[in-house]
Amino acid sequence: MARLLTLTLNPALDLSVSLSRLAPGEVNRTRETHLEAAGKGVNVARVLAALGHEVCVSGFLGADNDGPFLRAFEAQGLEDAFLRVPGETRINAKLAEADGRVTDINGPGPAIDADAWGRLLAWLDELAADASRRPAAVVIAGSLPPGVSPGALAELIARLRDAGLPVWVDTSGAALAAAIDARPTAVKPNEHELAAWAGTPLDSHAARLDAARRLHAAGIEEAVLSAGAEGVLWVGGRGAWQAVPPPMPVASTVGAGDTLLAALLHGVLEGHPPDEALRLAAALSADAVRHLGVGDARAADFPSLQQQTRVHRLAGDDAGGALS
Repeated sequence: MARLLTLTLNPALDLSVSLSRLAPGEVNRTRETHLEAAGKGVNVARVLAALGHEVCVSGFLGADNDGPFLRAFEAQGLEDAFLRVPGETRINAKLAEADGRVTDINGPGPAIDADAWGRLLAWLDELAADASRRPAAVVIAGSLPPGVSPGALAELIARLRDAGLPVWVDTSGAALAAAIDARPTAVKPNEHELAAWAGTPLDSHAARLDAARRLHAAGIEEAVLSAGAEGVLWVGGRGAWQAVPPPMPVASTVGAGDTLLAALLHGVLEGHPPDEALRLAAALSADAVRHLGVGDARAADFPSLQQQTRVHRLAGDDAGGALS
């Protein structure tokens, strides 16, 4: 197993609320609530640690409310290398309805000044130069905090790549466009995020496949597109692949994309054949939607869920043609 680093530049305490239906302006009764130290990179780290990797987590945490993160990192065996900044880490509310719709209410996070950004870059330079601590890959996931521009993210990616580190990215909007221009190793948008970059609706399998291939052609070695119930597309040096898990009851989609990225990175690092790597990642992501949180490979029915996940290698430019 590998030593890995996840960077969560704008983490959050996630208040996840499960309810039958959100009725704005009315009193709503919840089915389940859960407050958890989170952020996309932290979620990715959870999955990677559960799969057996040694994971260091870093980014920026507000010094005034880091207690829940300290407890979570200790419980999950994660190495805490977050830089503390003045103020509080934001609290995000995620309202998950029975039909799978999720309403996010996200705060901006504490502002990151030039001194804090410089300290992070200096620490990363030291880490990359230390053979005993150097990670096998770096995952940058989530939104950007105030004070960190998309251009700064692109420079960070280039800096890590220049140091010879594989970089996997999951972000959105202007940050995603800037990240793609910096050519990280892998990018994992969902269909809405990739549609904004591609400038066209991704309302069919053919459109999604074309956009994933465009992403790969733009210099992204591993282009990974998550499309909910439509499954996952993975385009890279191993060819174009699709995975479709079986229909799942949806409790919450929060954490599913983070699970997908982490599990696919695991498969790549472990040298698994592409069909096996993608099957594990898609099945684990499907498990995540059944409950709050990330996917659990220890679920009693997970072997069956993997068996039911269909994986195909797509032939040429025929979006419908697949090889078993």
